[in-house]
Amino acid sequence: MKYVKEFIAALLPQLLLLTVCLLVIFVTQCTPAYAGTIPSAAERHRNTLVRAAHWGFGMDAPISTMAAQVHQESRWQTDARSPVGAQGLAQFMPATAQWMPEVDRSLSNPDPYNPGWALRAMVRYNVWLLERVQAESPCESWAMALSAYNGGLSWVNRDRALALASGASGLAWFDHIEQHNAGRSAANFHENRQYVRVVLFTFEPLYHRHGWGPGVCIGRSEQW
Repeated sequence: MKYVKEFIAALLPQLLLLTVCLLVIFVTQCTPAYAGTIPSAAERHRNTLVRAAHWGFGMDAPISTMAAQVHQESRWQTDARSPVGAQGLAQFMPATAQWMPEVDRSLSNPDPYNPGWALRAMVRYNVWLLERVQAESPCESWAMALSAYNGGLSWVNRDRALALASGASGLAWFDHIEQHNAGRSAANFHENRQYVRVVLFTFEPLYHRHGWGPGVCIGRSEQW
């Protein structure tokens, strides 16, 4: 019995060390690698995004908001291609890319894999969407625009109509329009809502903390 106790006592530090190692591995595997970091590729395209943002929104453009959008779309990979065919930094579908010159003639010769074209087109598309939504604050407006960027403006309009019919606010996205699904599949609905919140409340504060500039929901993100 004495030898058993001595053996356990000798083994205990090793067991504790093994437990700590397993916990470290578990936490590492369960925490997204991108949760608190900005990809190195982001710095390569930072000036291009800033120029595009100032071109589209003026000198007070919400740079951190759009940097967060690119982060969520492609992790700043210029050759990114989604399983459904979305392309480049801003993940434009080919049909949408071909349509963008109708929105702005300066976006002729669509090339989603070209960082300059992609970021200008993303900015211009955001402007186009923001002009077509009504909300009670810039944060709410951008939430609607981001939902539309991800899933289509027609769905935002349908969800808004359903929210109004249900007695919710038609000018507030969070906890109002976002709670209503006018017919999307459960998977698409969840992905769309998660997209908005991740961009505005996870990645926008990240870029803001790293000095990228204004964000539309900074100060409100702590509530979420």
